[in-house]
Amino acid sequence: MKYMIRQKIFSFRDSFLIKNEFGEDCFKVTGRVFSFGNKLTLTDMQDRELFYIEQRLFHFLPQYTIYQNGTPMAHVKRAFTLFRPSFDITSAYGDFNIDGNFFAYDFTVFKNGAPAAIVSKKWFSFSDTYGVSVSDNENAAFILSLVIVLDMVCHNNNQ
Repeated sequence: MKYMIRQKIFSFRDSFLIKNEFGEDCFKVTGRVFSFGNKLTLTDMQDRELFYIEQRLFHFLPQYTIYQNGTPMAHVKRAFTLFRPSFDITSAYGDFNIDGNFFAYDFTVFKNGAPAAIVSKKWFSFSDTYGVSVSDNENAAFILSLVIVLDMVCHNNNQ
């Protein structure tokens, strides 16, 4: 399934919808106002929480934890590299790694060595838009949560 994530750059808090390839709303992402660190919730369209993303503070490089029903499901740590971003990802869903050209905003998310998602970031006038193609046998909400974390680490000027 293909998804489109379009973020509003000039919003007081992070809040946006994720649409499928047919333009239908599939997920909501809502951030917390006045919190220390990034905290986002991914819900379905009936406002049921699917995943909660929280930045782990006081680390040299950015780190995030993705929770499902209060249980940590993944830890994402940016690894120290000189020329292109690299991530250490431990997950209850499998062994993930990222490959691609981050400076051109295109990358592939691999799970256990096989492509799980292909991500392409496009620039529009006042927003960032990602095209995310998720393999049919993957948990789309989890993969989208992972892509949101990667965006916060790689393209957030606050980091």
